[in-house]
Amino acid sequence: MKPAALVLTGGFAAGSLDIAFACVFWRLKAGLGAERVLQSVAAGLMGKESFAGGAAAAGLGLVLHFAIATAMALAYYLVARQWPLLCRQAVACGIVYGLMLYGVMNFIVVPLSAAPPGSQDPLWIATSIVAHVALVGVPIALIGRRGFD
Repeated sequence: MKPAALVLTGGFAAGSLDIAFACVFWRLKAGLGAERVLQSVAAGLMGKESFAGGAAAAGLGLVLHFAIATAMALAYYLVARQWPLLCRQAVACGIVYGLMLYGVMNFIVVPLSAAPPGSQDPLWIATSIVAHVALVGVPIALIGRRGFD
């Protein structure tokens, strides 16, 4: 598979799994719909106004979400070209990458964005960490290593 296809596939897989997780979690936890979840992503650029932005804000959130996931896949792929361990030990490295991504997103990216503070619900935090590992980091690593087989 060509590098661009690997990166796009990794971004699409991780983005799809991650947003599906968030939508299901918040539907079950608080009865929120996908539009509200996607508006929370758009809040990174729009701030609180995203929650009054309807489908347009949700659409922006969806685009932003997949752009971020694709950037995550690209970063892994580029580093894996220089550090073959990331391909040889894709699952273990994907776990570490997922933990790193959780930390970067929640302690650097979101606080520096226009988004209001995220949920401090312990169940959300715990399941988000697991989701970043299992649904983002590991899929990106497994798909990314295919470019080096």
